[in-house]
Amino acid sequence: MMRIDFRANVQRVPPNMPPSVRKATTRFLGTRANVVNIFGDERWQQLRQAGHDVRLHTINHLDYYLTRLEENVASAGGIVHWARDAEQARQIVLAIAREHNVKRAVKVKSMATEEIGLNHALIDAGIQTLETDLGEYIVQLAGEGPSHIIVPAVHLTKEGIADLFTQKLGVNAPPDPLELCAIARTKLREEFMSADLGISGANFLVAETGTLVIVTNEGNGRMCTTLPPLHIAVVGIDKVVPDFESVNVLLKLLPRSATGQKISTYTSFITGPRRSTEEGGPQEFHLVLLDNGRTRVLRDPVARETLLCIRCGVCLNVCPVYNHVGGHAYGAVYSGPIGAILAPQLLGVKIAGDLPFASSLCGACADYCPVKIPIPKILLRLRHRVVEGDHVQDAITSAPMRAGARAGSFALSQSFLYALGSQIVKIFQAPFQRAGWLTHLPPPANRWTMTRPLPAFNANFRAWFRKRTPAGRARVQKRKLGIGLLFAGIAALGAWWLARRKK
Repeated sequence: MMRIDFRANVQRVPPNMPPSVRKATTRFLGTRANVVNIFGDERWQQLRQAGHDVRLHTINHLDYYLTRLEENVASAGGIVHWARDAEQARQIVLAIAREHNVKRAVKVKSMATEEIGLNHALIDAGIQTLETDLGEYIVQLAGEGPSHIIVPAVHLTKEGIADLFTQKLGVNAPPDPLELCAIARTKLREEFMSADLGISGANFLVAETGTLVIVTNEGNGRMCTTLPPLHIAVVGIDKVVPDFESVNVLLKLLPRSATGQKISTYTSFITGPRRSTEEGGPQEFHLVLLDNGRTRVLRDPVARETLLCIRCGVCLNVCPVYNHVGGHAYGAVYSGPIGAILAPQLLGVKIAGDLPFASSLCGACADYCPVKIPIPKILLRLRHRVVEGDHVQDAITSAPMRAGARAGSFALSQSFLYALGSQIVKIFQAPFQRAGWLTHLPPPANRWTMTRPLPAFNANFRAWFRKRTPAGRARVQKRKLGIGLLFAGIAALGAWWLARRKK
């Protein structure tokens, strides 16, 4: 389980949030386009196919590569633990921490540790735990979860971060990015030097050598994994790759898709603990291999391609739904298109069955995905699972809901019923409308307004479109004339009838 209470994690989104998200995602897409164009489209498509083939081959032979990985991590002096679910993973980390009398821990940005709620477990156990990635550090201070896979604080402005630092850190923080980074750096340097435990995830696990590959842009990854005497890595079993040739392919795809860089600033390769001949590194290294529903995902030959994901976040950047609602509206650790297909499979459709429907099915996510995950195809697969059920899980949609969906489908296919319904909606929305927005709707429509307001319904598309063309405007005028003549005729008839009654 990523989070136990799915609905409790839905946060109401302020109206000014989506513009800040769209500004950031537009910038990411622009820088990505630049480096891809330099690379060349033909070569880029070949590289995408190579990345897809590497990841799919590994997922289809996951048992073999995980066995090799365990052997080589042990050969390098590391200790491997297998975690069936989030609870077991937390208990493994807590047991290691207690054994070493850990009081202070520093963390590298890791979606896997977010997935299992590790921070809360460590803090509840009395271990001071601090995120060291700047974005994660900011959202930790704010008491929020990440809103983006790559840039966790993308929903916040520099003014909001300055206010947060002033309030939480007791400093006079100006809304200047360089000054804010300097403040965070000063605080985090002290934590790196005093930490008993460094916690990380990994971008990739190399089965051939037992090596962790960690990609960062801030250098905090190296600080967390080399300065503390103890290093624990919590990594999903889907992150394994066969060899360094595979890593070479994926490291060309990941930074270009994620941040528009040819290569990330820091790429760390960690194989076991410190050797006797080395000056830096932890004295002890533990690798926690996390299942938490991933083997269940493998049961579906179509949906299993979800596990190809390399967590670049480009599908979030290009998704129109994500850009309008932000990451917190998804109510799970993984947001955007990848979250819409991953969360229902890890959590189950009973908990996250709404997410496959949080998509317009435009297909942009599949076009941009560096490892060619067929996200729209998987979304449709999961929608079918929710409504009809399959060999993985039974349907959760009630019979009345299915009947309502069929009735809605019929109404939308009939021009007259659609036009009539649009007029009815305009009437019924009036009590909930505030300044052109619907802020609080009754169930079940409140599923949207729980997180952000909905634009009020003004007119149906056909009526709008008719006014955009000369022929359409002529038809509108004729219709108005006809309606005017009709009412004039009715008025004349009424006058004639009243006159007869007076006689």
